[in-house]
Order: sequence, then C-alpha cells, then structure tokens
Amino acid sequence: MDASPTDSSHHIALAHFDPGTATDTEWARLNAYRKLRAGEDFPGEATLPDAEFLRDVQTPHPLRESRRTLALCQGECVGNMILFYRRAGTEHFEEHAPFVDVWGGVSQKHRRQGIGRLLLAELLAFMQQQGKTTASWKVHLPESHAFMAACGAQARLRSVQSRMLIAGLDWTELAHWQARVGKIAPTLEWEIHAGRIPFARLAALDAPLSDLVNQQPLGTVAMPRMRYSLAGYERWYADMDTRGGDHFMVLLRQGDEVVAVCDANWDARFPERAYQELTAVAPIWRGKGLAKAVKAAMLQLLRTLKPQVQTVITLNAETNAAMRAINQRLGFVVHREEATYQLSHDALASWLAG
Repeated sequence: MDASPTDSSHHIALAHFDPGTATDTEWARLNAYRKLRAGEDFPGEATLPDAEFLRDVQTPHPLRESRRTLALCQGECVGNMILFYRRAGTEHFEEHAPFVDVWGGVSQKHRRQGIGRLLLAELLAFMQQQGKTTASWKVHLPESHAFMAACGAQARLRSVQSRMLIAGLDWTELAHWQARVGKIAPTLEWEIHAGRIPFARLAALDAPLSDLVNQQPLGTVAMPRMRYSLAGYERWYADMDTRGGDHFMVLLRQGDEVVAVCDANWDARFPERAYQELTAVAPIWRGKGLAKAVKAAMLQLLRTLKPQVQTVITLNAETNAAMRAINQRLGFVVHREEATYQLSHDALASWLAG
C-alpha cells in the first residue's frame, strides 16, 4: 500500500490498496471500515465474513479491472473509493473505454471535512491518465444525493429496490398466470433451468438476452451497449461453485426466438434470500401476461427447490410502470430508492478548480 499525505489540516492520506500485496494489518483496517460503513449505509443487512470478502476481492474478473483508494486518518480508514473499468484488450473494449464506475464514500463522523473532494481529485487524475470521459455512481442516501448535486453530477436513472415475502404469495393465482400461456399463446414452449445453465446454451442466449436487457427503461444514462458474455458467466459460476449458489432461468420460446425471460440467483451465504434479476418480454409479445407467467414460474421454482428462501429482492427503473405494477400485485414493497448519477471529466475538473 502506497500512502501519501494530501491534507495537512485534517491529517488525511490517500493510499492505494493492492489486494495482492496487502498485509494482514491492512486487510484488518479495511474490514473494520467496510463493516462500519455497511452498518451506517445499510443498517440491518448481513455483511460478508472477512475470508469471503478477501476471496471476492482477490479473484480477478475476466472483463473488468478495479482500483481501490483509501482515505486514512491517523492509521484509521475513514473513506474509500473503488473504480471499476473495462479491462484493456477485451471484446468491445473501445465502447467501454470512456467510462468508469465509482463506488465508495466517507464514514459518518468524518463527513463534511473535504475527504470526498480529495477522493474526487484522485478520480480526476485517474480519468486523465486513462482517457476516461464519464464517471458513474449509484447512490441512495439523502446526503449522497446532496453531494452528487453539489459537485455537478446529473441523475440519469432513478430506480427502486423492492422486497417481497414469499409467505404472502397467492400460489393459486400464480398457477393461473402460468396456465394462461397455453390459452393465449399455445405455440410457445417453456424452457426451465435450475442450478446451472449449460455453457453451450448460455452462449446461444447471449445475443437474445442482450437485446432484451437493452430494451428495458434505462433513463438517460450514457453507457455502452449491455451484453451478456460467456466469460462473465464462467467466472460467476466458478464463484458459485466455491461459495455455494444457484442460477435459475425461465424462458418462453417461439421456436428459437426468446419471447420472455425471468432469471434469479441464490447465494448460500445468505440462504434466506433470492435475487430476482432480469424479467423481460420481446416488444411484439407484450400485453399478453407473459411477464407475469415467467415470474410466476420462477417463484414456483424457488418455492420447490429453495424452501429456505423467505425474501425475494429485485430492482426496477422507477419509470418501468408495467413491471412495478406486477411486482406490487405480487406483494413487493419498495425498500429503498436509488439513482445513477454521471459526471463528465470536464465538469469534475471545473468543480474541483472552483
């Protein structure tokens, strides 16, 4: 870890954290900080054990790189910034090259002391060195929204995370949602995967799933085209093989055409939860109840194969009225509201200069 003083008035030093060379003391300091921040920003949520966190951070990703910066005050970590960006030389790198995703923050008792500004100065230096033009954040706390607005970032997409208790579901109604497919669209075929999807099938699904995910409401976020990739699945499945987990996918097909999809995942480290991912229907098939059908089939799959699951968690764009209406009918309740902000290199430089 390479630390250098940056603000003598507050005795703050910024340090780059290298997961490959960090000492036990440096890991302990980072773990203490991440647990503190988790309690402040996500009260009541479970956090990863230290060994699991270390493994996650040290496992390389095939498509992206990361860079971690810590803000230190008298040996204590009081702030951090994590940058995620596309790995050079990977497929479609040129599309991703201008963008960097930013995560992090400052502990509550050290806020409003200029630490966030110091971290953003570090971000600007990185963007200049790497030729990045756009930085993106996802935030949910009122003070985070205020900080984003203060530095000139624009809210490009507003989303809601919703949660539902499985115990409250009406399984008779869900069975009816599934059964209606045979009456409304008798030519459609079901395809269901539980645990793992064969890699050969995932490779064939990359293109149609990429088309569907890019048809979702995405606000005004500047971003490269979202793509599913076999390399990403291989890394994710290897991770699940190590820590325990399952991937579920329900499809409705018209021949080789993917008409509707719903997928979810289960993490053995948080066995009482399932995470609902993409639910989408091809445009010409919308308005026929197919989203409800695949969601119902997915929930029945979880009920049968993962009876320990009590809560299902999902994320939707605030403007996705159709999907949110289905979720509300199922019993999903908004847990928190989020926003994706973006800030250009030039706007960040101007704010720091001011």
